[in-house]
Amino acid sequence: MACATCIRMARYPTRSWRAFDPQRAAPAAPAPPAPVALEGLRVLGLDPGSRTTGFGVIESRGGQWLHVAHGCIVVPPAATLAVRLRLIFERLGELVALHRPGEVAIERVFVNRNVDSALKLGQARGAALCAVPHGLAVFEYAPRAIKLALVGSGAAEKRQVAHMVRALLALEGRLAADAADALAVALCHAHSRQLVRLAAAHGAAPIGSGFTR
Repeated sequence: MACATCIRMARYPTRSWRAFDPQRAAPAAPAPPAPVALEGLRVLGLDPGSRTTGFGVIESRGGQWLHVAHGCIVVPPAATLAVRLRLIFERLGELVALHRPGEVAIERVFVNRNVDSALKLGQARGAALCAVPHGLAVFEYAPRAIKLALVGSGAAEKRQVAHMVRALLALEGRLAADAADALAVALCHAHSRQLVRLAAAHGAAPIGSGFTR
């Protein structure tokens, strides 16, 4: 039986390590991915909740991200959890059919000390995700990543995030907190999308883009 060293060396033109050519032996580097086209891309941002689910839609036009729609899905607080989850599922399905987003961005569940609230939030998030049609890409972002992308600090307050959302999208007037959070998720995804496009154009992969499939 041949020794392991001989088997490894037999892969190269000669068995002498002095004649080893690393460039000849190394596999060819894969071609860099093509830049992602952003023009006309619509992003649906979601901030799920068991009683109020915020949504925001933005679209890439002429190199800028513009506001399309935003609002809140408010379910009856007196309804059972099962009824509330079904309403979230049905109304988000209607929103997807109306705005036809190309991608969906959703906030990752933040687990706090109240286990019951965390479980309900997770169920609401599951109902929202079930409303996304098959084949539509979904991306999730941690709350700190969203704040960092918009304000520059992962510890930013909600009012600071809402202020940046209004400034970036040129919105007037007060925004409901859940709708502002949903638009912030969409803008965070838009920022990551631009980083991915720039990195792909230069043959590199961005670090910490926050993308998940």
